[in-house]
Amino acid sequence: MARGAARAFVLAVAIPLTVFGADVRSDAEARARNVVAQLTMDEKIDQLLNVAPAVPRLGIPAYNWWTESLHGALGPLPTTNFPEPIGLAASFDAPLLQQVAAAISTEVRALHTLGRQTGHLGRIGTGLDTWSPNINIFRDPRWGRGQETYGEDPHLTAALGVAFIRGIQGSNPDLPDVVATPKHFAVHSGPESTRHKADVTVSAHDLEDTYLPAFRAAIVDAQAGSIMCAYNRINGQPACGSELLMKQHLRGAWGFKGYVVSDCDAVTDIAEQHKYATDPAAAVAVALKAGTDNECNTRTLGETPGLSARYREAWQRGLINMADIDQALVRLFSARYRTGDLAGLPQRQATTVPVSAINTPAHQALALQAATRSLVLLKNDGVLPLKPGLKLAVIGPLADATRVLRGNYSSTQSAPPVSVLEGLRRVLPQAQIKLAPAGASITDGDPVPASALQTPDGKPGLRVTYTNRNGTQYDSKPVLTRTAPGLEAQGLQFKAVADHHKVNWDGYLTVPESGLYRLGVSGVKGALTVGGKAVVEANAYSQWGEPLQLNTVQLEKGQRYPLHFMAETGSTGVPGLFWKRISSDADADLKRATADADVIVAVVGLTSDLEGEEMAIKVEGFSGGDKTSLDLPAEQRQLLERAKALGKPLVVVLMNGSALDLSWAKDNAAAILEAWYPGQSGGLAIADVLTGRADPGGRLPLTFYRSLADLPPFDDYRMQGRTYRYYNGTPVYAFGAGLSYTSFSYAPLLVAPVDGAPENGVIVTTRITNTGGRDGDEVAQLYLTPPAFDGAPRLALRGFQRITLKAGESRDISFRLTPRDLSFVTRDGQRQLTPGQYQLSVGSGQPGTGVAGQQTPIVLNRTVGLEL
Repeated sequence: MARGAARAFVLAVAIPLTVFGADVRSDAEARARNVVAQLTMDEKIDQLLNVAPAVPRLGIPAYNWWTESLHGALGPLPTTNFPEPIGLAASFDAPLLQQVAAAISTEVRALHTLGRQTGHLGRIGTGLDTWSPNINIFRDPRWGRGQETYGEDPHLTAALGVAFIRGIQGSNPDLPDVVATPKHFAVHSGPESTRHKADVTVSAHDLEDTYLPAFRAAIVDAQAGSIMCAYNRINGQPACGSELLMKQHLRGAWGFKGYVVSDCDAVTDIAEQHKYATDPAAAVAVALKAGTDNECNTRTLGETPGLSARYREAWQRGLINMADIDQALVRLFSARYRTGDLAGLPQRQATTVPVSAINTPAHQALALQAATRSLVLLKNDGVLPLKPGLKLAVIGPLADATRVLRGNYSSTQSAPPVSVLEGLRRVLPQAQIKLAPAGASITDGDPVPASALQTPDGKPGLRVTYTNRNGTQYDSKPVLTRTAPGLEAQGLQFKAVADHHKVNWDGYLTVPESGLYRLGVSGVKGALTVGGKAVVEANAYSQWGEPLQLNTVQLEKGQRYPLHFMAETGSTGVPGLFWKRISSDADADLKRATADADVIVAVVGLTSDLEGEEMAIKVEGFSGGDKTSLDLPAEQRQLLERAKALGKPLVVVLMNGSALDLSWAKDNAAAILEAWYPGQSGGLAIADVLTGRADPGGRLPLTFYRSLADLPPFDDYRMQGRTYRYYNGTPVYAFGAGLSYTSFSYAPLLVAPVDGAPENGVIVTTRITNTGGRDGDEVAQLYLTPPAFDGAPRLALRGFQRITLKAGESRDISFRLTPRDLSFVTRDGQRQLTPGQYQLSVGSGQPGTGVAGQQTPIVLNRTVGLEL
């Protein structure tokens, strides 16, 4: 024990217990200080990492701060998979987002219960905090992680981020159900290839106008209990050590009292990548001094020993002091008390969310509702909704795909996913629906269902055995044998299975029909054999983000193909067995399926294996997780052209996480439905909208450009020329665009100043009427166009409401705009009310795009400066 550590422990024993009061935060902090005062130096520094070991002598259980739930909780059980956040943003429905987040929060708490029951606390996905939402601004369509965000607009992102945080944390942020962690603070949106070393230069105007509003709302309005700092540097300083972000804004102007966690390896990047600090000890000192309380380090995945030694060295060299360490630990332990992870806070009622609360029928119904409301109808020449009795041909590599539905940052285990083909067959059980199998595609690869697997004794699924590890050796016999639905590792849901274990899967693959199949695995070792020859063989564990490798083989119905695979804890690859049946003659199959079809439904797009986080992929149009083009993959473009040449109405259903060039589809398709990555019930939601069982009410949270030539360079963070607010060209489809199966009208706007002066805010009222012949959803969007000044945007969203109206129904709606809503940012970064005439519009989309709506001028008479 170091000399300083011994002194700290003696002092801890000598001090009297703090008197606890009624104030929750003060009480939790006092209890946290008492705990921290009793920790040794070794115990203290170990608690600074994302994996915090147990302290048995103080009754403190292990805790892992690494919990993900971007659009569904991640754990060893099947959890509910909601639409990717970019799809949730397209709903323009903040109350819905709060419901979704509340459901996710319930499942996170249930996974914590499971961790306590099994003794697997300390593993990823067992904590009562979550590293969500991602509220970075999707400023450039190339960014692969843009799918995780709420789009390109600061106001929309802020409103939806606040809703998500409130859903996650519950009604009392002082006693959160789960601590929300908005990320990545801040000015972070690609490229993925340079994120660990990039120095992003951002002007004072763009910082205040674009990059910080959502984070301010998350902290000031939603009172998020945590925040995650980013990888890159901002104006020379690493984000996790930034005076500007961490001290001036976060702790200073915004009064943040919670804890900061680093993005994973962002602290090590300070020395290793940015060269901002001279060595690892100096790097942790930079972060800790700036207020980074908890370090995510990916080497904890492999349980690398000695990771906390850098903090000891920093203390020994005088780069940090004990007060710096203690301050971080008090923030962390205070959060654990307030969530109830640590017992003893009298205001925190002892409640346990049962494991049965995961993936309930109510949550599955909410996933379908969210998927339905996320869909955006961009074009309709009258072919939709599909009329009863039509014969359909469903084509495209994503027509029968299920893996695409999940998006990134999602559990591989969820309710059985519903493809578009399956959704149409469920909704139209009497219709003639033919699938045209596609040729090989870079989007191929779906989880093999249990129905195509057999255990050695003939049951659906695979036999799986779990063998515990003791020290460096595995036990001679398995501790548990079960039947699993697929190549999934679920050991951590069982108490008998140790944290460190080996999994073996055995059984057979069968196919529902003979043909060509592409097969592949991830995260395992082993083989699948055909005729005694290994057609899928893995001799090493694939790693996180590694592209799926698929082999093509002819398989016959009625045959059983033996397989054996194994995995060990510690590998970052997620075990999985994937397949895709493809056509040996795609042109012939296309002609055959469409010969007597009335309508062709083409399901095309991308997957999160092409766009995502720092991925080891480089193919045409994609590099490292980012896009290098706005085009669809080449084989999909060719398929659409062949389908169009058949002379039948073509409906394009697009699945993707980012904007693509839809100019060809706009000119040639009869209808376009943007579906994003819609989650486990996505195919059913799409079928409901295509057939008119549901009205499409989503709107684009992004600008859909024609070409990357229309945009500044990807690594240029200036906003000029980007997003609907600063882009002066003509997009293919505008931010806020979206159609309905009905029509709406708006009454003239009434504007009432608050307390007699518009500088105090205004209340805007209008009446919306459904003028069509069927019920439908409208998204009323309020835009403000400022007078011309240096730094002014073209216009800016300042309010939105989604409402459902019956045919012929009218409803009054109001928007209350605060002084901040009326403000804009000067060239020098000052947020203020600027005198002059503003144009205020409320309608179905941006003014000037031909949509229904009304406009009126408002005048501000004096300059009023606003706080950061």
